[in-house]
Amino acid sequence: MEALKNKLKSQGVKYCIGAYVDIHGVPKGKFVPIDHFEHFAAGSELYTGYALDGLGQRPNDDEIASLPDTDHIIQLPWQPEVAWMPADNTFKGEPYEVNTRVALKKVLAEAESMGFSVNLGIECEVFVVKLNENGQLEIPNSDDDLEKSCYDVKRFMDRYQWIDKMATTINDLGWDLYSLDHEDANSQFEFDFKYADALTMCDRFIFFRMMAKQYASEEGLLATFMPKPFADKTGSGAHFNMSIADSKTGKNLFEDPNDSRGLGLSKLGYQFSAGILKHGPALCAAFAPTVNSYKRLVRKGLMSYYSWAPVFNSYGSNNRTNSLRVPMGGGRVESRNADAACNPYLAATLAIAAGLQGIKEQLDPGEAQEDNLYELSPEQLAERGICELPRSLDEAVAAFAEDPFVEEVLGSELRNEFIKYKSEEWRQYHQRVSQWEIDQYARLY
Repeated sequence: MEALKNKLKSQGVKYCIGAYVDIHGVPKGKFVPIDHFEHFAAGSELYTGYALDGLGQRPNDDEIASLPDTDHIIQLPWQPEVAWMPADNTFKGEPYEVNTRVALKKVLAEAESMGFSVNLGIECEVFVVKLNENGQLEIPNSDDDLEKSCYDVKRFMDRYQWIDKMATTINDLGWDLYSLDHEDANSQFEFDFKYADALTMCDRFIFFRMMAKQYASEEGLLATFMPKPFADKTGSGAHFNMSIADSKTGKNLFEDPNDSRGLGLSKLGYQFSAGILKHGPALCAAFAPTVNSYKRLVRKGLMSYYSWAPVFNSYGSNNRTNSLRVPMGGGRVESRNADAACNPYLAATLAIAAGLQGIKEQLDPGEAQEDNLYELSPEQLAERGICELPRSLDEAVAAFAEDPFVEEVLGSELRNEFIKYKSEEWRQYHQRVSQWEIDQYARLY
């Protein structure tokens, strides 16, 4: 560790932070001077878990510690004196079970015992907005007002300074950015970089959100990962693209060019998909974890065209009206439920565990759905055995609580912490009086 410390010092590093996340996926941690790096790397930093959301502690409990992952150090591009690294929590020297990154590592170890390594790509969508004096969100570029602004070149170039900072940094970090665009909503953008092992990709997603906010703030703007900041525009997803490889050879075990269903997906891939569908409603709580998330998961809402959001627990090929799809070319499955506010460690833990269960139980997802499911009647959906996903956080948390699989994967403490905080989030939401209620009722009655 002394050699690593000296290397960091030679690069100008003055401080280190091991950033673990709370139940919401928000980074937390202490800054440590570089001269204390050896102690820091050994887990010297202690935390009162009761001061944070979802870490399962009471005021009388012993402190938890953070153990930084020194194999994944990022020197902050905008503040190179600081070395950032993802971290786990420990308790009395053991991995702390009420920590979502620890939970993910446990599931990945199970996959490894089956001879698998799990790869994940997350499509990163984000709004760049302005927060006005009244606390309301505004589109900062008045010219970005097209009803359908998806892929628009001019509006993309109007935000070039921020986009270029993001793209340049992503590539400098070695993440291999391969596509970026103006998304469907005004001042909404997407960045796609190469998949990685599931743990690394989740670490990168956490860092991506922090980086986007930093570069936006330098322009007096706000990068928000709120899933649905505007009622009349599409929301921000974080589609999970998953595949399994042979842990020894690296061969993609989801690829099958001879797939009789024509999707290019192997039997293993179908089994994995069936496991996710089996627990689809419960997984929705982790993929879409806020009150606001369910204003994204609608067919149309206040828009004049379909939302692209998944509202059905179903799968298909390149059909975006399914929650689970097999993109063109096969070899992977994409869960479209995940939104930009998700805790990626928690969502990935449950999705991968569900997929592994599907493999163990040799489940089959049935025939792929190729029609526009938005246009089918409830009766037609029922005939196909397709159910709707939860329509509110309350429904999603109820499904999460009722599925025994969740406790089997997360353990009772982490499961209960999520239910506790998300139930309270729903309760507080319903205690607030919205502007819509005032507009609707104040003069009517």
